[in-house]
Amino acid sequence: MPMSFAGRFTLAAVLLLIPTASTYAWVGSAAKRLEIATARANEHPHADTQVATAAPADEAYCNAGLRKVLQRVLKSCGLLGSGEVRGCQPADAKSVATMAGPDFNALFAPVAGRAGIVQFEKNTSQLDARDRTLLDGVFADQRGASYFLVVARASPEGSVQHNRALSQDRAQAVLSHLRETFQDPDLDREVGLLWLGEEFAQLDTDFCRWNRSGDPSACETADLNRSAFAAWIDCQL
Repeated sequence: MPMSFAGRFTLAAVLLLIPTASTYAWVGSAAKRLEIATARANEHPHADTQVATAAPADEAYCNAGLRKVLQRVLKSCGLLGSGEVRGCQPADAKSVATMAGPDFNALFAPVAGRAGIVQFEKNTSQLDARDRTLLDGVFADQRGASYFLVVARASPEGSVQHNRALSQDRAQAVLSHLRETFQDPDLDREVGLLWLGEEFAQLDTDFCRWNRSGDPSACETADLNRSAFAAWIDCQL
């Protein structure tokens, strides 16, 4: 039986509505997917991004003076390699720093928040529990930096030669502890040693405010200089 005009009109209307409805359904579904994806991205903003790799930050404090000293310490005094301990002695320090002791110390003022002063007992190079705790915290706080500088000193008691050797022993005590504790395969390419004895860049009481392992209720210059200053330096050379 032939379909009436009204029937044919109704069928045509239905056929026209099918793609339209499908389109609206697809658009609605896409909008929902977008909504879900956006919500997930907000919950995990870095889920689909590449993991950042460690790199020198080249912080604002990396002025020409600090960069020059760092480069000379790490290249001339030696980054460590192949297990061979190298470093700069007091006799080399002035040629490395090319500046007076107070000026040399002032270069490191901007890193006070990340540095530590490991204080030793008089005439010793042994790390105690507080020394190790401070050192571990400072070394663990790398934040992508490439160079860890250890500057060891001695107070003026005793002979010049004795204090040179003592400050060297203190620098190497720090290095030995880091090697044993962290077992970092890159450590010997990261750590630069400088031992100053009593002859160069003695610390004054301004450094009492720094993070240090000594008695918090007592701080004299002699106490500060029985020490090893340690800090990650974020400079690009």
